Amino acid sequence: MDLQIIQSKIHEIRGQKVMLDFDLAELYGTETKYLKRSVKNNIQRFPSDFMFELTKEELFGLRCRNCTSNQRGGNRYVSFAFTELGVAMLSSVLNSEIAIEVNIGIMRAFVAVRQLLTSSPTSKIAELKNELKELKEYIEEIFTDQNDINEDTRIQLELINQTLAELQIKNRKTEERKRIGYQLPKCDNE
Repeated sequence: MDLQIIQSKIHEIRGQKVMLDFDLAELYGTETKYLKRSVKNNIQRFPSDFMFELTKEELFGLRCRNCTSNQRGGNRYVSFAFTELGVAMLSSVLNSEIAIEVNIGIMRAFVAVRQLLTSSPTSKIAELKNELKELKEYIEEIFTDQNDINEDTRIQLELINQTLAELQIKNRKTEERKRIGYQLPKCDNE
């Protein structure tokens, strides 16, 4: 039994992971009415934490969410939603080789979904948060270094400008300008 096919038939309703009677009947290779009859004949084995009836709104919501137009489960009958415990109990009610084989596959699918939900995303999120924190610290460190360099450079440029200004003033005072160009000879008549 392909786990992906089974996992695609696991839905979340009322905050619980469940499988619907018509999906289970399809997997078991039987009609929904026979599965439901077996459940009703053994209803004491299915308390509310094992199985519950869907409202028409819940069934309609599932069809809308899964974009299906057919009336799965029909309009005349209420559909049953089986929790993981309810699916396990079905193996004692539906006693056939196919039912046992399918039940084993379904149990494995529920375990895989639970492991996927509990381990992977949480650890990935924590890992991403840690990487983001390290990246922020690195960027802040680079900006701090850049600001230090900019401040040092600004101070050095101010010192260079100040020194150049002082040198220019000093050169003007110490050096008289010599006339450039042709000089006339001095005459005695003048």
